[in-house]
Amino acid sequence: MSGTNWSEFERDCMARALKIAKQGKGQVSPNPLVGCVLARDGKIIAEGWHDHLGDLHAEQAAIADAESRGVATQGATAFVTLEPCNHHGRTPPCTEALLWAGIKRVVIAAEDINPTVRGGGVDYLRKAGIQVSQGLLEAEAREQMHSFMHWCERRRPIVILKAALDCNGNVDSIAGPPARFTSKESLDEVHKLRRECDAVLIGVNTVIRDDPQLTVRRVEMGNSKQPLRVVLDRSVRTPEGATLVSDGHETLILHSEDKDKGFKCDTILMPPLFSDTEDGVDLVQLLDLLGDREVQKLLVEGGPNVWAQFLAENLVDEAHIFHSNVDLGEGLESGITDSVLEAAGLRLVDERESGDDNLRVWKRN
Repeated sequence: MSGTNWSEFERDCMARALKIAKQGKGQVSPNPLVGCVLARDGKIIAEGWHDHLGDLHAEQAAIADAESRGVATQGATAFVTLEPCNHHGRTPPCTEALLWAGIKRVVIAAEDINPTVRGGGVDYLRKAGIQVSQGLLEAEAREQMHSFMHWCERRRPIVILKAALDCNGNVDSIAGPPARFTSKESLDEVHKLRRECDAVLIGVNTVIRDDPQLTVRRVEMGNSKQPLRVVLDRSVRTPEGATLVSDGHETLILHSEDKDKGFKCDTILMPPLFSDTEDGVDLVQLLDLLGDREVQKLLVEGGPNVWAQFLAENLVDEAHIFHSNVDLGEGLESGITDSVLEAAGLRLVDERESGDDNLRVWKRN
């Protein structure tokens, strides 16, 4: 059955499950964030979350939490933010763990829509005699698992655009070598974003100009892994000494010309990916390729040509734009304005200080 008249305690339990699920942020992909609370007699008796890939799932972690403190789980209710899995993957099925623990009722926020696993969890629990209720704080759970849900439905990642602009809307100066012009706080925000994403994408011009690392460095990694670096490089112009092809972290260079530079990273020859125009890329095919690699969150860091195409094709789901008061002088225009973002189907949802900068966050309507 689906519950509609939820008690305040039930809502509090699921809200707690959603809160603790956040502790796996940036560490569980391609799995979703999931939290679980066990309750009995109007009290929470144990809780757990999926902390990192390969670790216990939330239900198993909650049961383990109860065991570690000598708390009996027989007759308890489990509040879980996602339908318990009923298949063998990196861990045994959570449905079996709940049954073994003597759980009498399971309250689920959101159904697991992954086509490879969905449908079995609720059926298994009900056939085993466990009462199942669904839909408690479902919207909140789906929002928390947005990138996972999006990937399950479309097999493509959500796209987050990141750009830093000077006071004139430029991203670089022609007067000298490239240099960072945003605050330390803004740089920290960028590294937080990278930690939460599965892949970071740039065009080859950015590689040649900036020689970026595109790694997570300024925040604690925890159990996260470095994001996949993706370079759009039609003619294989990436320098052989570029940092991201020699530092040992995972990089993927997509190109259309059969050249062998002996890169110590993956390269994929994909002529159909690139159109006849110099900067044109079949972005839908690109997102399909990354989705097949279980990339659920893609951070597009540059440069202006890449940003322009993603925005023109309405493929940006979220944009983080850092506005600096620094004047770079004559330079490279970003092409990013409020009107361009609005035309791409985005709306401003947050604006705040980031050190000396102003951070504006846009999301799809």
